Amino acid sequence: MKSARSGDARSTTMKASPARTSRWQTIFYSAAALISLVGLAEATYLTVVYLSGETAVCGGSADCAMVLGSSYAHIGPVPLSGLGALAYFSVFAFATFSAFGYAYARKFFSWTILAMFLMTLYLLFLQAFRLHAFCRYCLFSAALVFLLTGLVVARPAVGTQNN
Repeated sequence: MKSARSGDARSTTMKASPARTSRWQTIFYSAAALISLVGLAEATYLTVVYLSGETAVCGGSADCAMVLGSSYAHIGPVPLSGLGALAYFSVFAFATFSAFGYAYARKFFSWTILAMFLMTLYLLFLQAFRLHAFCRYCLFSAALVFLLTGLVVARPAVGTQNN
């Protein structure tokens, strides 16, 4: 009876440790982490610009300044770019943990990207049909989110790839 309990304790301990990931999954999550770092840099720049009261360098585009200065660019005192930076950092963290085999991180990774994708669709709708203007930074961020979403859709299944 005692040996059965010690076996149960070992199996519980083994479940808490990270699972082994395949080489393709590691490459996938590393690519996602790199893409999210690019998005984090862009969102951080826009957040700093917003909080400092400066005007973003938009390359002479009046549409960009119009979008970034609109009432849709913030929720109360919090700029949407700040929420975007938080989302990109979360994707980076979840991708890193997923590369090391943490199953919960994989779930949070997918759910976070889904939320980012839906928010991106909403913001593109606002730019196209409410503001009638497009921001280059916003379009670049949308492209990154679409790329991350495509990666999630094309992600190799756990346990189906050989090392």
